[in-house]
Amino acid sequence: MATVHVPKEPARSWRHPTVNITLQERIGRIVLGTLTAIAGGLLLASATTVVAVVLETLLVVAGLDLVVTGTLGHCPLYQKLGYVPAPLRGQR
Repeated sequence: MATVHVPKEPARSWRHPTVNITLQERIGRIVLGTLTAIAGGLLLASATTVVAVVLETLLVVAGLDLVVTGTLGHCPLYQKLGYVPAPLRGQR
């Protein structure tokens, strides 16, 4: 009887994403994202139509995305586009 060899997957370890957002942009993202999420939440509380609920939910999600990317200092879109801000180019 032949045995089948199944290769093991390499162990995946969580690693910190590289910082690709400047400090000023991180602060701006956190502040703007927080304000956007709060405004979206307040608008969502008084939404009366399905379209309003969907749009205001998207506003909250966009605000939270800004807060998360600002907190982590990593923007996946910047990474996909290969964009690195000038002040961070020498740090790589």
